[in-house]
Order: sequence, then C-alpha cells, then structure tokens
Amino acid sequence: MDKIDLEEKDINKDLVSFLEYLEYQKNYSKHTILNYREDINEYFNYLDSEGINYKNIEYSDIRFYLMYLKDTKKDINSSIDRKLSALRSFYKYMANEGIVSTNVFSLVSGPKKDKKLPRYFEYNELEELFRVPNTSTALGKRDLLILEMLYATGVRVSELVNIKVSDIDLGRRNILILGKGNKERYVTYGEYCEDALKSYLDSGRSFLCGIDNDYLFLNSNGGQLTERGVRYILDKIIKDTSINKKISPHMIRHSFATHLLNNGCDLLTVQKLLGHESIKATQVYTHVSTDRLKDVYYNSFPRAKINGKK
Repeated sequence: MDKIDLEEKDINKDLVSFLEYLEYQKNYSKHTILNYREDINEYFNYLDSEGINYKNIEYSDIRFYLMYLKDTKKDINSSIDRKLSALRSFYKYMANEGIVSTNVFSLVSGPKKDKKLPRYFEYNELEELFRVPNTSTALGKRDLLILEMLYATGVRVSELVNIKVSDIDLGRRNILILGKGNKERYVTYGEYCEDALKSYLDSGRSFLCGIDNDYLFLNSNGGQLTERGVRYILDKIIKDTSINKKISPHMIRHSFATHLLNNGCDLLTVQKLLGHESIKATQVYTHVSTDRLKDVYYNSFPRAKINGKK
C-alpha cells in the first residue's frame, strides 16, 4: 500500500502515530485510514473552537460534541456512530500508549441506528421476473428455477448454490438445507417451484452437467454455480423487465417473508422457515402493508363497521 502522506503542519502528532499504527500494525486499508483521519480532524477542529484540550476530555464534553454533530451538522445516526468508532479507537490507542489516563470514549454508546426496512418485490413484480427466462433452453430452465426456488423457500443465496440433487425429496417436496453455523433445516416448496424443478431435472440440467456433479445448480461449463454467478443472472433478468429496482437474492428472500406475513403467517413459523437463530432477526419483517392492517382491523374489530360497511 502506498504510504499515506501524514507530514502536514496541521495534523496532530498523536494522530500521526495512531494512523501509522493503523497502517503498519493493523493493516487497515488506505481508504479506512483516510476516513479515520478526516473524522478525528473534524473532532479536533470542534475542540479548538471550544477551547478544549483533547487530552483532558470529560464525559460531558463528548455529549456536547454529539449534540453538535446531530443538531448543528445534521449528521445521520450511522455517520455519528462511525465517527464515535474512530474516536473510541483513537483514545484506546492513546490510553495504551500512556498518552491519556483512560479511554473516556469507552463509556459512550452511539445513537440508535437508523432502521432500514427490508426491500422487497410486490407479487406482480415477481411474476414479471418469472416471465423473463427462456425455458426452451437449459440455461433458461435453470434461471427460472433459481427465481422460483429463492421465492418458494426463502433460502439464502449461499444455501441455494450448495443444494445437491440428493438433498431434495421430490415426493414430499422438501429440501435439506445446510444453513449458517452448519445447522440443518428442511424447507418446503410449492407447485410452481415443483414444475420448474422437474423441467430443469428432466431436460435442462443434463445438458449442463459435463462432469459427475451432484450440485443442483450448474454453470454453463457444468461446474457448481457460485453466489456471484446467481447475482449476475438476476442482474441480467431484471434488465429485461420494466421494474426500476436493483435486484439481489436477498430481496427475493425478503419478499418471501413479507408475503407470508402479509397473508397471515405467524412470525415464529417465518422464523423457522428463514432459519433465523433469534426471533429478533425476523421481527424486521413485521412491516406488513397498510392495506393488510386495514383488512385485519375491519374484519376483526366489532365496532369498525356500521351496518356491514367499512
């Protein structure tokens, strides 16, 4: 990595030592080091304007700095959290080097992270995706099955590419999945996925399989399809639609969970289907549609209707 230019008059000597520590001992990237430098220099500028010595910081000083970032600079929570992380590392380094007595930043927790709702497809958008693959070809049969299986089972792309033909119980329409932490679970698929699977196994996969390979999804050379390969395929598919969204395998997983909940499935079942260790990971999908909430309200609450009218 090119040596980062730290020899400037306006840069603090302790900061120089810290950045060199990140570069040569922690092997941080040049980009990360420059971000640390920028964030800490911004902090120094604030302290100078307030007449505060960076070696004599108190907890209250930090709270006022956070208020400055939030109220004056209008930084978003994720940006503030990143800056706090840089300062926490800087003061930890100085405490270890004996430059300051304690790392006062270790007492400060960052702001709550901005909640990002999962991005998902509406069902009509998924139907448009399903119409794209040319199922008269082996690759088209494979590509349709990728879409159908991702949506039918909600599996992660890492789980999808590792499915083997021997993992599939065609009679029971379920698949043994090896998930995170090598934990196994069974997922079920429906009729649409079953049709796509049979078509691929009967007259698609055999055209791709040039070697003895038990993996279900193969590339054009007959080898195991990779996660990157799946993303490339999905990118190509969405370009042939009118959908103005960036596609990812995880968006289809999000769609699977969202549509289940919107149609009355309970959260614990969705948790098991997704292979989540904790229910907290599944609760992000409780952003059921307003229409769904209104339907439940009007159909369930006795005083929501007058003379049978909504």
